[in-house]
Amino acid sequence: MSKLTILDHPLLKHKLSIIRDKDTGTNEFRKIVTEISQLMCYEVCRDLELEEFELETPLETTTGYRLAGKKLGLVPILRAGLGMVDGMLSLIPSAKVGHIGMYRDHDTLKPVPYYAKLPNDVEERNIFVLDPMLATGGSSLDAIQELKDQGCKSIRLICIVGAPEGVKAVQEAHPDVDIYLAALDRELNDLAYILPGLGDAGDRLFGTK
Repeated sequence: MSKLTILDHPLLKHKLSIIRDKDTGTNEFRKIVTEISQLMCYEVCRDLELEEFELETPLETTTGYRLAGKKLGLVPILRAGLGMVDGMLSLIPSAKVGHIGMYRDHDTLKPVPYYAKLPNDVEERNIFVLDPMLATGGSSLDAIQELKDQGCKSIRLICIVGAPEGVKAVQEAHPDVDIYLAALDRELNDLAYILPGLGDAGDRLFGTK
């Protein structure tokens, strides 16, 4: 079964409360999502492999460290996942970025894929799938399957807020994919929105509500 990690940090709780607030405007919402993504990136990368090398400081020779193993890739699920990319890239600027586009059919509440563009070497990278909301899990399931179909072996799902229903769906369908959340909320409502949640992340990021 995939591991669920809830990043319990005071700064994350503080910033998450700001974007939950219905009165937080688009500009501040977008800025705080970027900051939350930076904090989450720091934690998600905690177990990345390092290699030692010799370097010269202004005073002497010492041991330095650099990332080793597979290179990193970011794959936001369009469109809300775009809001998490800049925060991640600020810490791992060498990561390549792919995109998977889906929208939710408001009648069936199921994801409808419409776009996929991935790095040529995506199967050789540690991939972080980005989506602020893990609700039913439908979009995440399809995005992860698309990546696996392209040969990806190392995939992590990074979401800001999740519902138990979505976590369960991902764990059952993709038990090899670890999930990282800033908060695990109570449940989904009849329209598959997370409660208490923060509304529609895409609309709030891009001012389209």
